[in-house]
Amino acid sequence: MRRSLRLLTILGAVAVLASGCASASPGADPAPSASADSLTGTVEVYAAASLQRSFDEIATAFEAAHPGITVSAVYDGSSTLATQIGEGAPADVFASADEKNMAKVADLAPDPQPFAGNTLVIAVPAGNPGKVATLADLARVTTVLCAAEVPCGAASQTLLSNAGVAVTPASSEQNVTAVLTKVAAGEADAGLVYATDAKGNGDVEAIVPDGADTVVNTYPIATLTNAPNPEAAAAFTAFVLSDDGQKILSDAGFRAP
Repeated sequence: MRRSLRLLTILGAVAVLASGCASASPGADPAPSASADSLTGTVEVYAAASLQRSFDEIATAFEAAHPGITVSAVYDGSSTLATQIGEGAPADVFASADEKNMAKVADLAPDPQPFAGNTLVIAVPAGNPGKVATLADLARVTTVLCAAEVPCGAASQTLLSNAGVAVTPASSEQNVTAVLTKVAAGEADAGLVYATDAKGNGDVEAIVPDGADTVVNTYPIATLTNAPNPEAAAAFTAFVLSDDGQKILSDAGFRAP
C-alpha cells in the first residue's frame, strides 16, 4: 500500500513538471495581456467630411491595434455635426475642420487638441474647360462653394475677400465633398475645396491660388464628456495624435497642426 502511494506521488510530481515545461516551451503562444482586450465595443466618431479618406484608414489601423473595438464614423460638414452633438447625438469623438465649430460644443469638448491643418485649392474638371487660372476667374465661370457656416466656406470667403474677388456661387454646399462632387461631374467649372480633397482625384485638377498659404484651417479633435464609450474614445483620440495617426494624415496631404 505504501509503495502504491509513493508511486502515485512520484507520478504526480512528474506530471506537474511536464506541465511547467510545456507552458514555457519555445514557440508557445504567450498568454494575452490584460490590456490587449481592455477596449471593447463601438467608438462613434463624428468627423469633418474632408477627413473621410484619412479617418477611414486611421479607423482600420486602430481596429487592428484593438481587436475588440469597432469604429463607426459619421462624416459631414463640421457645423452640421456640431449641431447634432449639441442636440445629444451619441458621439464619442468630434473632429472638426475648424476651431469655431468645435467651440460651439465647448461644454461637451473641454480639451480639444489640434491635429492637422489644411489649405484651399481651386478645383476644376479634368481638362479645365472653363480655362480657370486665378481666383478672379471664379467670378466669370460657374462656381460652387461651401456654405459660409461650413469651415471650407468660411475659409473660401476669407480667401476671396483677401484677393478682392466677389463670387456669386451657383450653389452653396453643406460640406466640401459636395463641392468636389459637382466639379468632378462637370456641373460646375470650378469650386474651392481643401487641398487634401483634390489630391489623387483623377476627375479634377487642382490650382493653388495666390494667398492660399495665409488661410489655413486648423483641425481640432476632442473626446466628448458624455461619450458612451469614454475609454475607447480617449484611445482613438490619442491614436490620431500619435506618430502613426499623424503619418496617415501627412500622407493624405494634411499639414502638421
